[in-house]
Amino acid sequence: MRKILFVASEGLPYIKSGGLADVIGSLPQAINCAKYSCAVVLPLYKKIKDKYNLEKINSFNVQSGLINTVADLYYQKFNEVEYYFIANDRYFYRDGMYGYVDDGERFAFFNKAVLEMLNILPFKVDILACNDWHTGMIPILCKKEYTDEYHRNIKTTYTIHNLLFQGNFPENLLDYFNLDRKYYENGDIRFDDGISFMKAGILYADKVTTVSQSYAREILTEEYSERMDGVLRVRENDLCGIVNGIDTRMWDSKTDANLIADYSVTKLSGKKKCKKHLQEMLGLRVADDVLLVGMISRLTWQKGVSLLLEKLSAMMNQDIQLIILGTGDNYIESQFKQLEYTYPHRAVFYCGYNEALSHQVYAGIDMLLMPSLFEPCGISQLIAMRYGSLPLVREVGGLKDTVIPYNEYEHTGNGFSFRNFSGDDLLNVLKYALNVYYYRPKEWKMLMKNAMNTDVSWNCSAQQYIALFDEILG
Repeated sequence: MRKILFVASEGLPYIKSGGLADVIGSLPQAINCAKYSCAVVLPLYKKIKDKYNLEKINSFNVQSGLINTVADLYYQKFNEVEYYFIANDRYFYRDGMYGYVDDGERFAFFNKAVLEMLNILPFKVDILACNDWHTGMIPILCKKEYTDEYHRNIKTTYTIHNLLFQGNFPENLLDYFNLDRKYYENGDIRFDDGISFMKAGILYADKVTTVSQSYAREILTEEYSERMDGVLRVRENDLCGIVNGIDTRMWDSKTDANLIADYSVTKLSGKKKCKKHLQEMLGLRVADDVLLVGMISRLTWQKGVSLLLEKLSAMMNQDIQLIILGTGDNYIESQFKQLEYTYPHRAVFYCGYNEALSHQVYAGIDMLLMPSLFEPCGISQLIAMRYGSLPLVREVGGLKDTVIPYNEYEHTGNGFSFRNFSGDDLLNVLKYALNVYYYRPKEWKMLMKNAMNTDVSWNCSAQQYIALFDEILG
């Protein structure tokens, strides 16, 4: 049996800031099979160390340029996947995960520690599956720093979950690696007179993947590449898009313990009870017949919040209720905090993230808004469909790949969509959805069932990853 080690900066059930954690929490389980066995390695952040009773199994030295320290290795098995945690209190025992002035040094340590850890694991790793900028230096370090047969034979994949975050740092960060300076001078890791973890990962991994087919095409263009299009085109033949799935055991309207009532595609009555409970809980006017619209998101400009703010008054002039759940940019939060005062009993803003509430919102709303500027894959629209809540999305990235817009002539679709990044287009498609909801209830119910019958699991995508690993290993 071959062994795949997923390397990431976050992963469920232990810690999460975005969609990367969802992928790391469910994809390894989906890939585990007779051919491949998966494990995961994460940094041991303060929130994990304080919450979970992990087993300390070893310690080892990490020397990388100016870094010369000890890492402790912890272990826990969860859902048949082995999780390893690299601990160093100086780097990771902090209240937050990211956003520190020494993030470059912190993840330089993590990249090197992962490669040193391989020497003490009770198994041999065949593939290192690296994810996002935080692990981007691993492929080049594995190929160019190590000379032993074990490291040199390891294959690497590098998955881009969001190209916006590239791990770009000043040139002096080179001092924290044992790399020959020629890799900076020849441009392999140089970006804007500094170094880029992302660029290194793209150029040195055996295969580069991203999280939807459309996003894989988009990032080769100037518009969506965040100035990495030239780098990506060098690896175009080794770049592929595999759409994300979700953990369908965690997100299941038939078994979700967070819901007031369960329901299924053949028995939808429980969804009305979930809607009523959500309205009561959040102080909205209780009304089964009003279109309840929700948005569950990091509140950043990437998520298309500017369109929502631009058209908020016009949207609330329609017969809808609105729930926004999320946290992020301070300005965006401040704008949404006025919602409840401006539209009492019709709009609610919950500033923060509450896991149980998120399940209740997905189940209770009729429609989910995702008008993203760009969206590598998106998780929320997949979850919403599991709960019969129709996504209204912009046709970009993974949203384009997973949401089939309603076709009133062929009676097909599992949601609604618009193409241009335009507030007018968002408002127009919302009005169109309202028309279907209020005047064509049988069609709306058909769309709900289509959404719930959409396969949003990892089944198909896991097979694509397995085929990719087969190709890499020859």
